[in-house]
Amino acid sequence: MDAEGLESFRDFVDSRSSALLRTAVLLCGGDRHAGEDLLQNALVKAAGRWQRIDEPEAYVRQVLYRQQVSRWRLKWPRREVSVAEPPEPPGTGDPGADSAAAELRLVIRQALSRLTARQRTVLVLRYFEDLPEADVARLLGCSVGTVRSTTHRSLARLRQLAPELAALGPAEAERFDAHDYSPVEVRP
Repeated sequence: MDAEGLESFRDFVDSRSSALLRTAVLLCGGDRHAGEDLLQNALVKAAGRWQRIDEPEAYVRQVLYRQQVSRWRLKWPRREVSVAEPPEPPGTGDPGADSAAAELRLVIRQALSRLTARQRTVLVLRYFEDLPEADVARLLGCSVGTVRSTTHRSLARLRQLAPELAALGPAEAERFDAHDYSPVEVRP
């Protein structure tokens, strides 16, 4: 890669990595470390083809989706064992004001982690990335009917795992959506 390409790649990573990381974390069921690994692998692949990529963000997102699909197709999932507790993130001030949002994030994270990787991927693509069913089907290499049925089963399972999400009003969901883990619209 030449100097101009390297600078272009660095600018892309600086400007888009946080949005891409959110998507990667959601695809990994809320596991930040797995999401970072997924994004890192996608960026490595993009760096190797940087001069030939017309739409870098679309390319990196497609690599993210396809790598996640490959992960859930493995016979034996590779799992790492954590040995230390992560440090608590710094608070924003009043612990009472953030407790409801923090509790909701935990509920969503736990519910998403209990879905299958395929279910999580479909929900992230449909509701977080806001892609139409046809695009999701094309990205995942399946039919539109499969996307519809997987979405239906995934939302039903999410409602079963976290019934308190159905009680969220649009304002609460929108406020929460701006933070971490609310890509999933749960309708009663």
